Amino acid sequence: MQRALPDIRHAADRGDVLVVCASGARSENACRILAENGVTVATLTGGNMLSDDLLNKEVVVEAKSDFVVAGWNSGFEDERGITPEILDKLGIQSFMHTESCFNYPGHPEKMSPFEAPYSDLERLGKIFQVEKKATEVVGGLKKRVAEVEAKAPDGDPVPVFLYDSGTDQPFTAGNQVPPNDIIETAGGKNVFDSLDERWTQVNWESVAESEPEVVIILDYGDLPAAKKIDFLKKSPHTRELPAVKKNNFFVLDYNEGISGPRNIDGLEKFATYLREVKG
Repeated sequence: MQRALPDIRHAADRGDVLVVCASGARSENACRILAENGVTVATLTGGNMLSDDLLNKEVVVEAKSDFVVAGWNSGFEDERGITPEILDKLGIQSFMHTESCFNYPGHPEKMSPFEAPYSDLERLGKIFQVEKKATEVVGGLKKRVAEVEAKAPDGDPVPVFLYDSGTDQPFTAGNQVPPNDIIETAGGKNVFDSLDERWTQVNWESVAESEPEVVIILDYGDLPAAKKIDFLKKSPHTRELPAVKKNNFFVLDYNEGISGPRNIDGLEKFATYLREVKG
């Protein structure tokens, strides 16, 4: 006798892993997905916008969600009143992205940034009873990563600084988020890979000392990548950096920088760029 699947009519937050798994499970259930960078709802056959705000309890409840998938301190957050514990009390099931559990209070889980989405896919595959499909997808992603590694340029890794945001202090990537693995797999070196953190603040002095040859701009929200680049070119803290003087900027889409299958899309694009930089 086959075990019954959870009656998942709506699923909230990052959609990539759910589309991969849910599309092979119960397509008649019109699985809705709310994206973390703006509560966008999509179904397997179409889509519409529920809210242009961040994921919150009110939107989830109004949508009559049964299952919410989100990251800690991005989709789920104490300050905004939406956590797995709160949803449990409302009878709504939740799933937290493995990568974001690195600093989850009381139940931390540490896994390399690329291994984390593989784990998410496999776990969600079990939930949706599509283990075979999840295994195939993970195998395909790992094959693409291996192909990039095989083409990595020879010589010393290129020092790379990821610029997320910030003017007084820059916000960047430590070694616990996908851009770290994107950089290193492509043949670069995250200049802040010694920081056992996810997204974190540093100071401009340490950026200057690292002498990055390439700057990755994380592109999202209301501040276009072009404005971030303009700031780096004009700021006395950064205008003399080797990457800035050589105009070596790579724009990484937000959805390719947060944990999920699209990390590999970002990896392939950055790897191509890095090989061009190294000639």
